[in-house]
Amino acid sequence: MQSQYRARINLNIYDSPACKNLATQAAAGRYLQIISQQQDDIALEVRCCEDGYSGWLRSDDLHLEPATEPYQAPDPDFSEIQARLPQIIEFTHRAKSHPNSYLWGGTVAPNYDCSGLMQAAFAEEGIWLPRDAYQQHDFTQQVAPEEIKPGDLVFFGTESKIDHVGLYLGQDQYIHSSGKSKGRNGIAVDLLQDTGDNIGRSIYQRLRGFGRVVQSFPGFTS
Repeated sequence: MQSQYRARINLNIYDSPACKNLATQAAAGRYLQIISQQQDDIALEVRCCEDGYSGWLRSDDLHLEPATEPYQAPDPDFSEIQARLPQIIEFTHRAKSHPNSYLWGGTVAPNYDCSGLMQAAFAEEGIWLPRDAYQQHDFTQQVAPEEIKPGDLVFFGTESKIDHVGLYLGQDQYIHSSGKSKGRNGIAVDLLQDTGDNIGRSIYQRLRGFGRVVQSFPGFTS
C-alpha cells in the first residue's frame, strides 16, 4: 500500500502537472496518496482516498501530514443514509445562503460545482459519493420519476453523457450549483417542470433521470 497523508488545510488539485486548471479540491482532513512526482519537482500526482479521484498538487503547496492510521471508508447502511437526508438537504440550503459562485472543480465552501456540492453535502454526514456527475449517476440506484423523494439525486445531460446533478427537495424542486453557461452562477433552486423562467426550463429539458444513494463509496486505498 502506498503511504497515506492527510491534508492540513484545504488544497486545490489540478488536472495536469501545469497546475492551471482545477480538477477537484481536498478539504482539510482528507486522505491523499502520492502517486508520482514530476521530474522538475513542480507538481506531485496524488489520489484522494475517499473517492479515488486523482490529479496534481503543486509541490510548493504540500500541506500534508502522514496519516497515523490508514483510511477506513464509512459503511452506513441504507436506513442510516435515509435518516441523514434531512441534514444533507439542510447543508445545501446553508451553502446557498452564503455568497457563492460556480467553481469548476469546487468541493469546498463557499464555491462549488454541481457534483462538488452533492459530494460535500453527503460527506458532511459521513457518506461518500464519487466525484463527477456521471460517476454519481452510475453509483446510485436508479429511481422511477413517480418514486422520487427528497434526498434523491437529479441528473441532467445528453443521451451520451450525464454532465449535471442536483438534489431533489420535494414538490418538483431541486437545488444545484450551475455556471454562467446555464444562466446561473452559483447555487439555486429550480423546478422540475417545463414552466418557470427560461433558465429553469432549459435545464429541465436536459433531464435524464434520478438516483438514490443506497451506500457510501468504498474509496481507494491501494
